[in-house]
Order: sequence, then structure tokens, then C-alpha cells
Amino acid sequence: MALGFFNKIMGDSDNEEQVNEDEFYTVSKGDALKDADKTGNKMILLEPRAYSESQQIAEYLKNRNSVVVNLKRVTSEQAKRIYDFLSGVIYAIGGSMQKVGVGIYLCTPKNVSVQGKITDENAEAKESTTKKNTNDELDW
Repeated sequence: MALGFFNKIMGDSDNEEQVNEDEFYTVSKGDALKDADKTGNKMILLEPRAYSESQQIAEYLKNRNSVVVNLKRVTSEQAKRIYDFLSGVIYAIGGSMQKVGVGIYLCTPKNVSVQGKITDENAEAKESTTKKNTNDELDW
């Protein structure tokens, strides 16, 4: 790093590559989308209507795309089966799954890191009730 700084000051540009920033912006939108397909830079939103669609979700994850799955359109039994299947897929590819809302999950492959956490309002209400009851018990 210090050598690079020294070379800049002294004007020695033999060892440095010149990058033209305009080249970055000359890529067409179609080419950029094709590159995104290859590298798995998509966020896919899905609402499966049957368990059989869970295999397609697994394919998206294997291709390193992130998937938001809304399980509100299926029965609770099918939702549980889809959730279990996706949990296995996530485990196999080393990804992660986070609950975004009621029946909505964010599934990400290993190459995507998710920061932050969304809390469930019902869980907070239960925690505060439990803490309240615990405090009441301690006061008596």
C-alpha cells in the first residue's frame, strides 16, 4: 500500500493498470441481466400453490438466487411440508432462512449475507406477558 502511494507521488505508472470508468457504464441492460443470471444475483418472489412447486424454489437456491416464499396460498399442512423441504435444501447448500412475516420466509444461498432481524409482534407480546408474570410472581 505504501509502495503504491509512493509510486503515485513519484509518477511511476508502469506498474499500475489504468481503469477506464466509462467502460463500466457502456454495458447494455440486456448484457447486465445475462451476467446477473450467471452469477445468481436475483431476488425471486414466489407464492407456491402446491408442494410440487417447492422443487422449483430449490433450483433457484441451487443457482445462488435469493427467494422470498409466501406460504399464505397453501394449506397449513402443505406449508409445513414446503418449509421442511426448504429447510433441508438450505442446510444442504449452506444457506439461511429467515422469517420475514407470518408465512413469509427469506431463503438465501451461501453467497448472500443477510444483516438484521425482523421481530415478530406476537413473540414480543408473549415475552412481555411472560416477563410481567415472572415479575408479578417475584413481587409476591
